[in-house]
Amino acid sequence: MRFRRLVAVAACLVAPAALGAAPAPGATRIVTLAPHLAELVHAAGAGDRLVGVVAWSDHPAPVAGLPRVGDAFRVDLEALAALEPDLVLGWQGGNPDAVLALVAQHGHRLVVLPPPGLDDIGLQLEEIGRLAGTPAAAQAAAAGYRDELAALRREHAGKPGLRVFYQVSWRPLYTVGGRQLISDLVALCGGTNVFAELGELAPAVSIEAVILRDPEVILTSKAQRDELLEWRHWPAVAAVATGQLHAIEGDLVARPTPRVLEGTRQVCAALDEARRHRAGG
Repeated sequence: MRFRRLVAVAACLVAPAALGAAPAPGATRIVTLAPHLAELVHAAGAGDRLVGVVAWSDHPAPVAGLPRVGDAFRVDLEALAALEPDLVLGWQGGNPDAVLALVAQHGHRLVVLPPPGLDDIGLQLEEIGRLAGTPAAAQAAAAGYRDELAALRREHAGKPGLRVFYQVSWRPLYTVGGRQLISDLVALCGGTNVFAELGELAPAVSIEAVILRDPEVILTSKAQRDELLEWRHWPAVAAVATGQLHAIEGDLVARPTPRVLEGTRQVCAALDEARRHRAGG
């Protein structure tokens, strides 16, 4: 219910004319304004209806060859209009409100999806399936996702807790707040995001603040592997002292799609290694 309320609120903000209208038929020409939305469209069985995407949209393989209409922060309205979409999918919080408003003002049918947590990904698959007219495929994908998620939760329930810091970038030093998807992954694996109290999705923090929280595991994306080694200058930090500095596939933890389950497995594997080290194994 919370997810559907957020969808309704977002629609009200950027496309008020759509409210109260008769349900539209399944969309046949879809444009997505975030890389993860293109993945969700494919996962919902509507990949053949996707006609345009934004920069960094690269999965699955057919997405890489589609026309670009900008990036997460700007939209080329001429390129968008040329594709004649009957549905544009946006991302609340990821796309600037001004950009979404401009797309709606130019007469495009716009649906804005909120940033999902782990439990919301199945709901978003179903919502996209409803919009695209592929409900059966979307429901099957959502059911498979929920089954795998439940299995992961059972596997890692009750494991000893660990303090975890996720490094988004080194200079400046950014991490993830408690509302960010990566924080959900860490919690499923039995960890606690040491900056979970921060409300921003990607807050800037100081080295001193990280040292004060003394994480037992430090995670980052493989693209930041070299920067991760900078922490060796602070050997008193628990994660550095025990060698628990781990690089994982960034797209698998940052993009809220069914592939996040593989990213979760990588996070859990890193935390399990830290537990074995703590136990002397």
